[in-house]
Amino acid sequence: MEETEKNIPSNRLIAGVIVFVVGQMSPLLIPLVLSSDLGSGIKTVLSGILMIGIPELAIMLSVIIMGKAGFAFLKSKIGYFFKQYGPPDTVSKTRYTIGLIMFIIPFTVAWLLPYFEHLIPWYEAYHLWINISGDVLLVISLFVLGGDFWEKLRSLFIYNQNPNSES
Repeated sequence: MEETEKNIPSNRLIAGVIVFVVGQMSPLLIPLVLSSDLGSGIKTVLSGILMIGIPELAIMLSVIIMGKAGFAFLKSKIGYFFKQYGPPDTVSKTRYTIGLIMFIIPFTVAWLLPYFEHLIPWYEAYHLWINISGDVLLVISLFVLGGDFWEKLRSLFIYNQNPNSES
């Protein structure tokens, strides 16, 4: 066992992980709130709290419960997992092209659907599944595109970033 693992109380680590996971699953309760007999204002507030408030609060509480050493330990384990199974840094041109097409399709569909959904008779019945499919396709495309694309995407949000320089 490493030195950092010896300093982490396992019960605090387990409790922190449980608080984190339960908090992140709170948005799954939104359909239950929406199907209740509560007023629309209360449904809106509760849905917002379940979607935004509780997950963020759970993150903070889990870090407090685990402590700095526990959080660093968990972060290193999760980081190792994603480094091992995550996308490679560079990919072939064919894979990049396929990933780019997969990345663009959900944006194009989401941009055009509000204008043309009245022309698609079955869209209303399946709009949730179409939207979920687009989200899944977008996430998968990020893994197909590889790590270099993640850096390009990240540099979009940095004001004075040269994509060829290290930050």
